[in-house]
Amino acid sequence: MAKFINPFTDVGFKRIFGQEFSKPLLLDFLNNLLAGERHITSVQIVNNEQPAEYDGDRSPEFDVFCETDSGEKIIVEMQNREQPHFKERTLYYAAESIVRQGEKGALWDYGIKAVYVVAFMNFSFGELPNEFRIDAGLTNLRSGEMFCDKLRLIYLQLPLFRKEADDCNNDFERWIYVLKNMDTLNRLPWIAQNAVFRRLAEIGEVSALSKEDRIKYDRSLKAFRDAYNTYAWAEKKAMEKGMAEGLEKGMAEGLEKGMAEGEAKGRAKGRAEGREEGRAEERLANARSLIANNIPLDVIAKSLGLSAEEIEQLSVK
Repeated sequence: MAKFINPFTDVGFKRIFGQEFSKPLLLDFLNNLLAGERHITSVQIVNNEQPAEYDGDRSPEFDVFCETDSGEKIIVEMQNREQPHFKERTLYYAAESIVRQGEKGALWDYGIKAVYVVAFMNFSFGELPNEFRIDAGLTNLRSGEMFCDKLRLIYLQLPLFRKEADDCNNDFERWIYVLKNMDTLNRLPWIAQNAVFRRLAEIGEVSALSKEDRIKYDRSLKAFRDAYNTYAWAEKKAMEKGMAEGLEKGMAEGLEKGMAEGEAKGRAKGRAEGREEGRAEERLANARSLIANNIPLDVIAKSLGLSAEEIEQLSVK
């Protein structure tokens, strides 16, 4: 049994970032994520399920939804498996949070607060650049400068983060290293130097879970493993099918190519042999004509490239 929870289970992720007692962890992570850009002094964790505004409303349910001290909305999502339209899904989440800021009533000046979507991705997504972190926003396409700072999408492709503990240069990289490796570590690094990582170790130990939370976590871990096994099995079968189809296609193409090449070589060989037989017959015919005109046999053999035996046989006939 692992000493620390798996942060990519639903229960594990929300325990680290989505509980009142874990707000200092969320605040520290966000400030390290946005280091050099802005500093958040406090966050309020909001109900992660947006209330429906009408029948059939496709209200999203976020993993973690919080609001900063100055009113910005931050959605933190964890996704374990690749899915179609993932970029569009994160854009939809952001758009929902922007639209819901519209004040009820006749008067409103469209003064919206910025919305951030932070996506932890336990996979690398083919539609994104082959980089660990991608920051997307609204820019002027000609100049590349910021056009509007009210929308920000941050994608963290964890498989592309390959640093070991000793290679991490700042607390953001340390956060990513710990989250990526947490359920395989017997002791979290940096707990002696950083109170945040000490707190993470305390609430992240499996033994620290209450009986009720342990039951929820075990169910969440089973769901995580089942989903992983299902995905891995489907991927394996798809690969096997692709290899089998590729082999069958390759063999068919190879056979077809071999037959075509053999046929072409046969035709070429037949033409060459036919031409050679024609030339031989022509030489013999010429030799007979020369013999009939009493040309010396040695002269005929030399001029036509025939052997003495062949000339003698023709002269007898």
